[in-house]
Amino acid sequence: MEWIERLNHAISYIEEHLTEEIDYDRLGQIACCSTYHFQRMFTYMAGVPLSEYIRRRRMSLAAVDLRERDAKIIDVAGKYGYQSPTAFNRAFQSIHGIAPSAVRNEGVSVKSFPSITFKITVKGVEEMNYRIETKEAFRIVGVSVPLYKDIEKNFTVIPPKWEEISADGTLQKLAGMMDTPPMGVLGVSTCNDTEPWRYYIAVSTTKEKEEFEEYTVPAATWAIFPGTGTNQSIQELERRIVTEWLPTSGYEYGNAPDIEVYISPDPQNAQYEVWIPVVKR
Repeated sequence: MEWIERLNHAISYIEEHLTEEIDYDRLGQIACCSTYHFQRMFTYMAGVPLSEYIRRRRMSLAAVDLRERDAKIIDVAGKYGYQSPTAFNRAFQSIHGIAPSAVRNEGVSVKSFPSITFKITVKGVEEMNYRIETKEAFRIVGVSVPLYKDIEKNFTVIPPKWEEISADGTLQKLAGMMDTPPMGVLGVSTCNDTEPWRYYIAVSTTKEKEEFEEYTVPAATWAIFPGTGTNQSIQELERRIVTEWLPTSGYEYGNAPDIEVYISPDPQNAQYEVWIPVVKR
C-alpha cells in the first residue's frame, strides 16, 4: 500500500545517507507527515527508536569496515559521523560490547543489524473502537514544556512536568477552568514542522489565562480512540493505532497536534481518549 511504500522509501533514504548527517525533516517529507509523526510511527512499527536504529545500522557497517577492510579506527569513526574517537568508541561498545580495536581479534563476535522493511501484517482479533470527528479551532490554556527533535528524550521531560503540576496544585486549578469541549485535562503535542515543538498540559476554556500559556488548536479532523487504564495502557493504544489501524484505515496523519484527553485522570484507572489528526488518503 502507498503508506507502507512511503515508509520503505524513507528507509531507503536512511540507507543511502548512513555516512552523512540524516535529515529527519526529509524523512517526514518522504513519508508525507511531520518529523515527529514519522519518528513516532517508526518507533511503534520497528520496536526501536529511530535514532537507535540509525546507530545500530552505522555500527553494524563500521564493524564490517574494521574487520574486512583493515580500515583505521579514526577513519571509520569519521565515515559514520563521529568526530571524536571517544564518542565512536562509546557508541561501538554500546552496540557490540567490545572496543573497536578488538574487532580483528580471532574469535571475537560482533552484531549485525540488517536494514528493515515494513510490511502489513494482518493481526487479529482484538477490536478497536473509534470515531472520526471534524472540529473547529479551540483555545486551550495551561503550561508547556519544549519537546526535543529526538522524541525519546521527551520521556524525560513530560512525566516530571505532570508530577510537578499535580503536586503544586496547578493541575487542580486548570481543571477548575475547563468550560468548553473537549472536557478533560489535555496533553497536546504541537509537533508539526511549521511551529516550535511543545507539549501542553491544558484545558479547553473561554476564561482568562491568568498566569498560564495559551494555544489555539487548529480546526482539523481527528480519529478518536477511547481507552481506560494506566499510562502504559495509553502507550499500548497509541502503538495499536499506528501499527494496526492506520495502515489499513484509508487515512494518514494530518498536520495538527496529537491530543490526549484525560476524562478521569486517576493514574491507576484513567478514562481517556487518544486523538490522532487524520486526512483522507
